[in-house]
Amino acid sequence: MRVVVLTGAGISAESGVPTFRDADGLWEGHRVEDVATPEAFDHQPSVVHRFYDARRAALLAVQPNPAHHALARLEAALGDDLLVVTQNIDDLHERGGSTRVLHMHGELRSALCRGCGGRSPWDHELADLPPCPRCGVTELRPDVVWFGEVPYEMERIQQTLDRTDLFVSVGTSGAVYPAAGFVQYAGRRGARTLELNLMPSEGTHLFDEARHGPASELVPAWVDEVLG
Repeated sequence: MRVVVLTGAGISAESGVPTFRDADGLWEGHRVEDVATPEAFDHQPSVVHRFYDARRAALLAVQPNPAHHALARLEAALGDDLLVVTQNIDDLHERGGSTRVLHMHGELRSALCRGCGGRSPWDHELADLPPCPRCGVTELRPDVVWFGEVPYEMERIQQTLDRTDLFVSVGTSGAVYPAAGFVQYAGRRGARTLELNLMPSEGTHLFDEARHGPASELVPAWVDEVLG
């Protein structure tokens, strides 16, 4: 069985990672739109850098939860027949043991050079404007897909959805495109679709089945079913 699992903010929220769309997600009074667009970076790069530097540092205080670990167990059983596509920019899937993870919105622990286009692993601050480790130019920005930019590896995601047997959405709002459209795309190609979410999402009606509750409970139970 070939499986694609899409994960969103809900799976990481249970580990203590704040979400952009929560009221508490505001940072020093800034709207997300003020720190998550190319225009914001051009206008006030220091503010944008401090925002992501703080979020990168905050990763040290959170740990993977049972949902992350359960998906790693599923990967151990399915191997190449499982792909986790995440909208999250944290590294909790990897720390939970998963290796087949596609970060469609980029990664906090990575820097993107606007000079050479290279992506480099990054665990330090960017606010002090360090040079690119690849080309030496001082043009590093957070390796995060901002509003108005195209998510990473959309062609690979589409090709995988073309041949998947089961599409599962975990902890997503069903409001952010293009990810919100994956369920319809997979369904039209014959895949069964399942939503695992804390509460009904905007796209719940599009799924063949929906289960609602904490991801840390629903995902391990579902993985146990699959492996059983």
